[in-house]
Amino acid sequence: MATFDKRKGKRGTMWQAKVRLLGQAASKTFPRLSDARDWADQTEREIRSGRFDHLREAERHTVSDLLKRYRRGLEADAPEKLKVRRGHLDWWEKEFGTIRLHNLTPARIAEARDKLAQETTRLKKKRSAGHTNRHLATLSAALSMAIKEWGWLGEHPMIGKVSRKTEPQGRVRFLSENERKALLDVCRDNDQPALYPIVVLALATGMRQGEIFSMTWDTVDLQRGRITLEHTKNKERRGVPLTGYALAVMENYSKVRRIDTRDVFPDMDGHLGPFRKAWDGAVRAAGLVDFRFHDLRHSAASELAMNGATPGEIAAVLGHKTLAMVKRYAHLSDTHVAGVVERMNEKIFQGAAK
Repeated sequence: MATFDKRKGKRGTMWQAKVRLLGQAASKTFPRLSDARDWADQTEREIRSGRFDHLREAERHTVSDLLKRYRRGLEADAPEKLKVRRGHLDWWEKEFGTIRLHNLTPARIAEARDKLAQETTRLKKKRSAGHTNRHLATLSAALSMAIKEWGWLGEHPMIGKVSRKTEPQGRVRFLSENERKALLDVCRDNDQPALYPIVVLALATGMRQGEIFSMTWDTVDLQRGRITLEHTKNKERRGVPLTGYALAVMENYSKVRRIDTRDVFPDMDGHLGPFRKAWDGAVRAAGLVDFRFHDLRHSAASELAMNGATPGEIAAVLGHKTLAMVKRYAHLSDTHVAGVVERMNEKIFQGAAK
């Protein structure tokens, strides 16, 4: 049963709620009796459901405690993931760091989501829905750890309660033949010697930027024409064929490699300043409009589709777990599909026409 004691002090009238139930005891003071009653009701429900220990942990720990422990876990177990999520963690730390976990309500998170969506990025552009959702996903992942492994929370304040922003259909921007030639010509003559092989690799293999920058020479087999990616976005090892012109470029690049490091592209992994400057300059010099580095991956996928690769084959090359991401390239293989149907018709109806 809960009891409520009225007290007067420097802050005016306060109400102390006391709960004793099933051998558990708790008390808390509030400026309003209604708040005290709400807390008492919630506490009794937590005790009856066996989640009272979680409630006490949620009152003891702040969001800052949550984020720091989650960050330490990523540093130890998934440093490549921390590189992506570090900015997200910093944002939530600044927004909610001092708040106790039991006060981190869905309403507060939703309000912060809307604030986040209105901010501008370092490029002075409004933050995209996808970028906002990645921030939310990071906070949600940290809260899930607090529930499943640390016992700091009894229920998740986001899942089923805080909606994500609606993301537009995936963009498909790929290079035309003239654009590709212009970009390669500019990159070949760039002062940054790694720029050309990086761009060639992205176009020839569809590898992600992070996959390229984290490559080490022991994962590159020039004799067999194969790159083995140990750390991918999907957490699965993936073999990438290296053939033709791209293989020749990498063979030439290997002849001038630095011998003081295993990295194929030293200083790129986590230090993108020099590369970003060289890349942005090359895009401008080539006269490309609305083109990002990730669009090189789209270009590789589009070329595969236009040259008859099936969705399954494209997914295997790009490292997608499902075919959903590959559907955006389906329309590019219409000509190939039409040719298959035409050949099938010629075979089954051969001699039928009179």
